[in-house]
Amino acid sequence: MSARPLTDSEVGRLGVVLRCNPRVSISLVTLLLVIAAALVGPLISPYSYDQVSGNIFAPPSAAHWCGTDNLGRDVLTLSLHGARISLLVGFLGAILSLFIGVTWGCMAGYLGGIWDAVLMRIVDVLFSVPRLILVIVVLGFLDGYSRQWLMRQGLAEFGPQVRLAILLFGLGAVQWLTMARVIRGQVLSLKEREFVKASLLLGQSHIKIILRHIIPNLTGIILVYLTLTIPVVILEESLLSFLGLGVQPPISSLGSLISLGAQNINPINSFFWLLATPAFLMGMTLLALNFLGDGLRDVMDPRAERKN
Repeated sequence: MSARPLTDSEVGRLGVVLRCNPRVSISLVTLLLVIAAALVGPLISPYSYDQVSGNIFAPPSAAHWCGTDNLGRDVLTLSLHGARISLLVGFLGAILSLFIGVTWGCMAGYLGGIWDAVLMRIVDVLFSVPRLILVIVVLGFLDGYSRQWLMRQGLAEFGPQVRLAILLFGLGAVQWLTMARVIRGQVLSLKEREFVKASLLLGQSHIKIILRHIIPNLTGIILVYLTLTIPVVILEESLLSFLGLGVQPPISSLGSLISLGAQNINPINSFFWLLATPAFLMGMTLLALNFLGDGLRDVMDPRAERKN
């Protein structure tokens, strides 16, 4: 028998959480507004995100609601475009880590024995390496190889786009370790359940059992993990961009914009709007995602004791 991703009681609890928990409701609306602004804002703005002018470091005004930067670019348009890049990296990186973690954990838990031991020892070794260093190593290796390949093919102008794809892959490829451990523990329990044993007796293949019976029972954990991983990926991308290891111009993310704003704040000239706008967008996005993750955890595990 196959399990549904969400039972009727879980759907009912989700409605109760949305109605009775204002933090979750406000966070959901906030996240949707940020996503809508990032997608639509640069399209309806009178300025282009890479449009430079002589009006540099202009303070907020009717013409430029959030001022301009050191190249005369509109900070609001630039920040909304940066939010689009950060959200893209966060969502796709989290989905990639989810796929790797679920696959790895299912293999380790379902196969058991020597396979379980080998796969989980690999996870332990990777856990011993600082995650940021691991990301930098992956980015350095792939970026160097991609630069040489693009130059040989005469496609050097696509370097920023390829760097963005490499950054997305690198972040997603190191965020799956915790998920693999969690999934492996759940699969060890689920594979001893009666419906799995009955499926084996009916002659179903192991792949079909995993896809139709085990993974649907993990949907709650997967949803919570996905919601909580997105802000982690966004933060790590922002940190790498702040260090100059993230996206490359003309592409900008919220992290690179925050780095630019921090460089232009000093005791003599404080162009605060360069830092305030991208930092506000990032803060609202991360808060919304974390509160949504808390709400989903309340739905999937209503017996858990939580401190509000």
